[in-house]
Order: sequence, then C-alpha cells, then structure tokens
Amino acid sequence: MLRTRVIPVLLLRDESLVKTVRFGNFTYVGDPCNTLRIFNELEVDELLFLDITATRERRGPNLKVLSDIANECFMPLGYGGGVQTLDQAKSIFDIGFEKVAINSFAVERPEFISELAKHYGNQAVIASIDVKKGFFRKNLVRTRSGRSPTQLEPVAWAKELESRGAGEILLTSIDKEGTWDGFYLELVKSVTDAVNIPVIAHGGAGSIRDIAQVVQVSGASAVALGSMVVFQKKGMGVLVNFPDMQLLKRVLG
Repeated sequence: MLRTRVIPVLLLRDESLVKTVRFGNFTYVGDPCNTLRIFNELEVDELLFLDITATRERRGPNLKVLSDIANECFMPLGYGGGVQTLDQAKSIFDIGFEKVAINSFAVERPEFISELAKHYGNQAVIASIDVKKGFFRKNLVRTRSGRSPTQLEPVAWAKELESRGAGEILLTSIDKEGTWDGFYLELVKSVTDAVNIPVIAHGGAGSIRDIAQVVQVSGASAVALGSMVVFQKKGMGVLVNFPDMQLLKRVLG
C-alpha cells in the first residue's frame, strides 16, 4: 500500500458524475455506481465524493444517491456538500461513509467543525478549503463552489480549522482545478508548513510527475485526482482509470 494516499475525487451534480474546469464548465462523466464498479476492480484505497450544487441550491445531501454509492463501494468513502447539522452527518455515517468534508458552512459557522470532531472524532472531519487568486495575485478562500469571495487567507484559515478539530485538510486551487497543468506547489507548501494535520492537495494533476512533485516538494500528505482518473488524457474522452500502482510506489515510496 502507498504511504502517500492517492484519492479519486468525484463530483456529483444532481445524480450524475461530472468534471469541472476551474469550478466552471463541466463535462458529464457517468453514473456514480457504474464508475464505482470500475474503481472497485482497480482496488483504489479511498474515494471522496463532492456534491458541487448542494450548498448553492441550499439543500442537504442526497441520501438516496449516497446510499447507492455506499452499497456498491468496497473502499473507505468521504462525502462533502450541504452538510450543516450533526443529524445530516450522522445519516451519512450511518449509510457507511467514514468522513465528511465541510467547506462553506465552516466559514459561516466555524464551531461546527469542533462539534463534528467532538461527536465523531477528528479522523472523520475533512476541512475543505477552496482558494483562488484575487487582486494583486493574493490567494483568498472562496465558498459556495468558488462563487463567494471571502477575505480569509488560506494559511490562517487552515490553522484555525486545525485548532477547531479538523483531522485533515482538502486544499483545492480553483485556478488549477481541471487544467492538467500541475499543482499550485507554493500554495500547498504554505499550508503544509503551517499545520500538523494531513493536507490533501487537489487541483491540477496531469501526470505522475505532478503527483510526485506536490508530495516531495510541497509536503502534501495525500493527493486528490479528478481529471486524471475520469479522462483518457487532456482533451480526450471519458475513461475511468487509476495511475499504475507499481509506478506510483516507485515514485512516492
């Protein structure tokens, strides 16, 4: 097993999987359960599902879809999107998910991270941070699928989330997401240097070299992949896949 986790991140829109570019235009990927069957065969260690419209539509998680996913899946699962109460989190855990990711609601009500950690343990709480360059190329946190700007700086926000009990951080560069251009190495390193919990780097992976760089140069504890695991190559059609495990082991150790 890899010491560095490589995690497919799958985006839910309604009841389908899609893939976005910079949180904007999306491409239809397929049915979640059909996609899961392929990942089961590929023996992926962990999966993360993010509902990209739940918060924007002011609704909770689609428990029916999540139940179908959990019944089909053989590996640990995480979910993010629209979770705003302990009861919603409990429903997700009861279905069979091991982790919940909190993004926008953590900004609106930071104490919710502490409440989740107290009830379910730090290991069950992923603090999700979406970052975009603004004026003067300053990195700032955004919420609601990147549509709502904040004045939060990612390093300070990551430290606060850690102090409130988050077990790990999913750090997404909106500017890099879906581009295949490589990770935002400086952003990832600034956060990994500031916190003691695992940081999952997300946004921009296009090759195994990119995965190695963000781990070895930026100190990421885990790597989240989107386009690389649902497309053949950049600009080509859908093909659910996973990087060669033996090659990853040689590169990452």
